[in-house]
Amino acid sequence: MVASTFADLARQSLAALRLLVVFTVVLGIGYPVAVWAVGRTLGDRADGQPVRVDGQVVGSALLGQSFEGAQWFHPRPSANDYDPLASAPSNLGPLSPDLAAAIAERRTAVAASEGVAESAVPADALTASGSGLDPHISPAYADLQAARVAAANGLSLATVRRLIEEHTQGRFLGFAGEPGVNVVTLNVAILRAKA
Repeated sequence: MVASTFADLARQSLAALRLLVVFTVVLGIGYPVAVWAVGRTLGDRADGQPVRVDGQVVGSALLGQSFEGAQWFHPRPSANDYDPLASAPSNLGPLSPDLAAAIAERRTAVAASEGVAESAVPADALTASGSGLDPHISPAYADLQAARVAAANGLSLATVRRLIEEHTQGRFLGFAGEPGVNVVTLNVAILRAKA
């Protein structure tokens, strides 16, 4: 009886050990290698779509970042100062006095810096995205900034508008969402155009 119990235990232990080796090879080696191989076929998309200037990574086409100064297109406001570790909205509702005050302040600042009436400032210049990291602005907001960026960089307005058009992405699947202009890649294109 003891010998038969020992034999059963040994047989079950050997089966468990074989299963451990198989799962270690399949899930510990095979699966990670397969995921890595698929990622390599996607190129930069698997690496976060880094944006490079002179071989140096200066940002990601997937994440917004702050640009200060008249020579740059400015992104949407961020509730978390573009910190990817704190990706979140402000959680202020439409009736929040703090949100209303922030929007009014932003509207006045954008209108003054762009030399337009406050009523001409688009909504995405006033409100943050849900993540606070959206790298896109509307074509209307990009066009509003075009004259300032052109003058600050010594470029023609036609050149800047052409760059805006080149960096405008259409609707997802042709019908979902709105067109957007990637601020990070557009600012890199501005930098290259003035060089």
